[in-house]
Amino acid sequence: MQKSECHGVVQLRNRKAGSCDQRTSSSMQIKHGTTVQQSNSSSSTSSPETARKVHPRPSDKLNPKTINPFGEQSRAPSAFAAIYSKGGIPCRLVHGSVKHKLQWECPPENLPFDPLLITLAEGLRETKHPYTFVSKEGFRELLLVQGALEKAVPLLPRLIPVLKAALVHMDDEVFARGLNALVQLSVVVGPSLNDHLKHLLTSLSKRLRDKKFKEPITSALQNLEQHGGNGSLIIIKSKIPTYCSICC
Repeated sequence: MQKSECHGVVQLRNRKAGSCDQRTSSSMQIKHGTTVQQSNSSSSTSSPETARKVHPRPSDKLNPKTINPFGEQSRAPSAFAAIYSKGGIPCRLVHGSVKHKLQWECPPENLPFDPLLITLAEGLRETKHPYTFVSKEGFRELLLVQGALEKAVPLLPRLIPVLKAALVHMDDEVFARGLNALVQLSVVVGPSLNDHLKHLLTSLSKRLRDKKFKEPITSALQNLEQHGGNGSLIIIKSKIPTYCSICC
């Protein structure tokens, strides 16, 4: 009897110890689950997306997919593009099978150079089609009309700063168009350009350091000398001492 009672007491103690172990294990599991949940909650709360939701910024109200202040679509059109779209340039681009050409609404010789020639010069800084072609070809064709000399010379004080803006442009194609336009202008106005030449030579001198522009710039300077005479040579040599005259 004593052995039986003792055995029963041992079993009872074992049951109580097992129950205690189960409760302890369950308690630890609950605590571990709670800790994981708190950790996940803390990490999600501290994430940038959650921080923005908790503390939204005024800019978050904008949709970056549709409104991008730095996007190209949000930029206002340039002055030349706006004038062209409104019909302010009296010519249109005609797409040919081989090359493009301009179709003028009236003969170019009947058009006033002020402000059309200046507007076309401003378009030389464009980088998109068809504005690049219209400005370049329109400027060239307008200077070819009869009486271009008398019409262009009075505009030189306003025209030179516009050409200079093209010559200092970072885009290589814009610079090339500005350089060609300068040569075309010198052919028409001749020595009248000398008074304004010094304002343009600094940018040409800087571009001479680029090997790909050395030949076209040298050719342009030779044209300036040819049509500007001895006065142009003195000015060119003062700004670009390394220039070799065509008379050498």
